[in-house]
Amino acid sequence: MSNLKKRRRSFTEEYRREAAGLVIDTGRSIAAVAKELNLGEPTGALDESEREELKRLRKEVFELREDNRFLGKRPPSSRRSNIGRTVRTDARVED
Repeated sequence: MSNLKKRRRSFTEEYRREAAGLVIDTGRSIAAVAKELNLGEPTGALDESEREELKRLRKEVFELREDNRFLGKRPPSSRRSNIGRTVRTDARVED
């Protein structure tokens, strides 16, 4: 994502009413009217660089979760596995 902030445009109340009227009166979608008025994509849509960053971040999250899942599994430890077990020894005593 760019370090530059996107500057938000402002529109007069009259312009907003006219744009809303186009949507209401013609039955077209907001996106279609916005495109016709050269307003770009509706709020919430991502541009190409943001989609690429989102894809990269999702991949990174997946890989980190896999790493954590792998690291969370402890290998068996001889010390830990013998707790609570009786260890038999040979009862023969040599003199």
